[in-house]
Amino acid sequence: MADATIEPPGATGTDPAGTALHLTQDGLWSPARRTLTLGLVLTITLVAFEALAVSTIMPKVAKDLGDIALYGWVFTAFFLGSLLGIVFVGGLIDRGGLVRPFVAGLALFSVGLVVGGLAPSMPVLVAARFLQGLGGGAIPPIAYVSIGRAMPEVLRPRMFATLSTAWVLPGVIGPALSGIVADNVGWRAVFLGLLPLILLAGAMTLPAMAASIPAADSGPGNALAATRKRFPAAILVAAGAGLTVVGLTSATLVPGIPLVIGGLALGVPAFRRLTPAGTLRVAAGLPAAVVLRGLLTFAFFCADVYVPRALQDWRGLSASVAGIALTAATLAWTGGAWIQARRFGRWGARRFVRLGYLTVALGILGFAAVLSPDVPVVVGIVTWGIAGFGMGLAYSPLSLTVLAEAPLAEQGSATSGLQLSDVVGTALGTGIGGAIIAAAISAGWPGWTGFAGSFAVGAGAALVGALLAVRLPGPRAAPGRGSERPLR
Repeated sequence: MADATIEPPGATGTDPAGTALHLTQDGLWSPARRTLTLGLVLTITLVAFEALAVSTIMPKVAKDLGDIALYGWVFTAFFLGSLLGIVFVGGLIDRGGLVRPFVAGLALFSVGLVVGGLAPSMPVLVAARFLQGLGGGAIPPIAYVSIGRAMPEVLRPRMFATLSTAWVLPGVIGPALSGIVADNVGWRAVFLGLLPLILLAGAMTLPAMAASIPAADSGPGNALAATRKRFPAAILVAAGAGLTVVGLTSATLVPGIPLVIGGLALGVPAFRRLTPAGTLRVAAGLPAAVVLRGLLTFAFFCADVYVPRALQDWRGLSASVAGIALTAATLAWTGGAWIQARRFGRWGARRFVRLGYLTVALGILGFAAVLSPDVPVVVGIVTWGIAGFGMGLAYSPLSLTVLAEAPLAEQGSATSGLQLSDVVGTALGTGIGGAIIAAAISAGWPGWTGFAGSFAVGAGAALVGALLAVRLPGPRAAPGRGSERPLR
């Protein structure tokens, strides 16, 4: 590890003036780091924009291509591809550095954009989305490890807050802009129009990424050999998650229950092999951070996916008004991320994650009040913003904990496990929330009951996460302060 590239943790000291001087002269936007920062932000922005844009244009796509039965698989294929991409890239990072996996990820994502933009049928579009998932799933672990290797610990919270900010522009203008393009030019232009920007992001990021030192460059042969050992488990996790989601959304107990049981039987043991030892028992430190990330996304997305539907189907609002709630959550998420960036060294992961979980629970329960016709809709917009604020407080501290706790040579597999937990939590939260709503409709219960049940599960999961946050580390001392546990 070259000292010129990676500064020792805490090297900037604890003096406020010294820290301010460091951030000014050698911060995220200093000449030495400006290109990497901008490239990562642009890459994440494009991935975020694509994800939001596809949701917006899919009704037009389905009307054009037909085969409406495959509508859901356009999203499921991306999710399954992401699982495989996340796991596959972890081994490559630890054995072969960052550049090759990053190039492969952008290449697969770009090929998926081309195939999707030219797709003559829905099955081809599903295949294209799988390729996009493979490439898109590889990008977050690479971004996390590049931050861990190229930036001192004092800058990492600000960098993660900056990456959270990368979701603001897509969240605010992405759906509207993609809708305008689809209406006036055609939905295919939404896919193909991102290609030049993807190439630009790669050209900006690769030189700076190449300058960061790989943990252990044992050659591409060894990297592929290590990845082959993980790939069968990745396939089992993807298959298990897919079966579980299909089973949860099944309209009948048979085959619903057998699919869920089979999915868990396949996925849980494989998930255990792909995450740090002790993850499933929430062992203190790194394993707790990994499992808490999945529980956090489970809690939030168990409600988030159904917020627009509750406002439109139950309260009778327009899609544009319902979208304001999602925009509020996006902006508040970024605000929470910047607050934790400024206070992380003083508060530590444990305090921020606990507070974040409690805030998410408060936001979910507050939004549930809108299910009553007597409660003004503005209450729902404000409270869902509160839930987003809680995500901003809790999300990045879990990433920072993984980077700090994982040995340098294992950062790729550790961040891969973190992202794997993230995606699985999102999928299961969405699936279970949908299953509760569907069950309420099938039983003939009032329309609000299914939403209330889904929101209750999300809030309950958030409260459990607040209790488990005690397994995370507290504030970390800089050198010279022996009262707190030292940094690795």
